[in-house]
Amino acid sequence: MTFSNPTAAIHVPDGSPPAAALASTTHLGIGAHQDDLELIAVHGIIECFESPCAHFTGVTVTDGGGCPRTGPYAGYNDEQMKAMRRKEQIEAADLGRYAAQVMLDFTSAAIKGPGADMARADIRAVLEATRPRVVYTHNLADKHDTHVAVALRVIEALRELPSDARPQLVLGCEAWRDLDWLPDDEKIVLDVSANEDLAIRLMQVFKSQIDGGKRYDLAAEGRRRANATMLSSHETDRASAVTFAMDLTPLIAAPDKDVSEFVVRCIERFAEDVKDRIRRMS
Repeated sequence: MTFSNPTAAIHVPDGSPPAAALASTTHLGIGAHQDDLELIAVHGIIECFESPCAHFTGVTVTDGGGCPRTGPYAGYNDEQMKAMRRKEQIEAADLGRYAAQVMLDFTSAAIKGPGADMARADIRAVLEATRPRVVYTHNLADKHDTHVAVALRVIEALRELPSDARPQLVLGCEAWRDLDWLPDDEKIVLDVSANEDLAIRLMQVFKSQIDGGKRYDLAAEGRRRANATMLSSHETDRASAVTFAMDLTPLIAAPDKDVSEFVVRCIERFAEDVKDRIRRMS
């Protein structure tokens, strides 16, 4: 497979031919940065970890340069940081037993501007090679520009596919904004209790972030546990760790549907839920 950037690569943890590894994929995660997959797509990673018939492939769209850095990484230049973050992503893929890890190596600026079409084309190529049942990506209400840009490139690529090549489910998952505000009947609840230890160990791989001043490992674990307990006020906990997702499948099933209007309607339904509760309790 030929990608837009000459530095793009595919890592296959078990040494299989890349084409075979990609073709085995049932669950596909597409994240902006190194460690995003282990945050947004942990449900798919756990589902596939010891399954003989389900296989997770990850796609990391950006190259890892330009991230904040302090502590032992304060003196790293962008090229050193890119190399470190790629090494960490490969280590996570090995630990999580991914079918494959694709690294597209775009700059964050490129996928938000002049490289958007190339990113969309590369993502489409991966989708065509994998034909997954489930796709995990960033949610459209995320507050990180690069995350939203990746989600949009994913939606664009999926809309270009023939209907019989599209996944059954497309999920926009929590990262830089959580999704507990979604009305319960619209919230996709993903139970990740089955292997909490793996979820924690996957985040701990990314030492360049943790030791560099961002405790994503603690934050991710805390959010999953809080989601599980705060999900329902009138029931005991049914899970010990949960992530939430926004169902983006309707945007793929109806390619003409306006993306921003789709998200705004979710927010409006949340606002109506709040207003209705206050009216009833007043």
